Amino acid sequence: MKKYLIAPSILSANFANLQKDIELVEKAGADWLHIDVMDGHFVPNITIGPGVVKNVKKCSNLFFDVHLMISEPEKYWENFYKAGADLIVFHQEVLTDKKQLLETIKNVGIKAGVSIKPKTSVETIKDILPITDVILVMTVEPGFGGQRFMEDMLPKITQLRNLIDVNKYNCLIEVDGGINVETAKQCLNAGADVLVSGNSIFAAANPAEALKNLKNINI
Repeated sequence: MKKYLIAPSILSANFANLQKDIELVEKAGADWLHIDVMDGHFVPNITIGPGVVKNVKKCSNLFFDVHLMISEPEKYWENFYKAGADLIVFHQEVLTDKKQLLETIKNVGIKAGVSIKPKTSVETIKDILPITDVILVMTVEPGFGGQRFMEDMLPKITQLRNLIDVNKYNCLIEVDGGINVETAKQCLNAGADVLVSGNSIFAAANPAEALKNLKNINI
């Protein structure tokens, strides 16, 4: 059975009972907690800031995977690091010097990653793969939860898998967008290591069971 990680996305959680939802997925066996940060500029939505991350950190022992969907990650990443992020992922499409920012984040002792939107090719990130801990492949257009999985992103995952394996890079492939048991199988077969799932867990009648189903896919 292939080893992989499940990272529930709190974007789909009930913010009126956020602690309860996080405790539920942690108890059910979540590996990471995926936290989407949106600025209303890079993507057409606004979510949370470092204050929420800091408070949530007090009630969870999960690995905090913070996805910065913001235009200027170089200005704000440190606030999320101080709030408790274990991994900070920013976007390839921002104008920041990606190599420099990856190295700056890693120098404080946490992991750093880069995300690519559906229209961004793997070719654009080849030069940073050797220093990147995680590449997050978006299988929906970022901004809102509950979108339909884009199957034409699967070859991108496979292309990344081949590049990482051939060059023996120490880099995980994370996939986010429309992940349920069916699409999770497709992503795992394509070469994914980490699956982000929000709606299919938190909107399920039994979120704990939904998460366990995602964790027990036989590949």
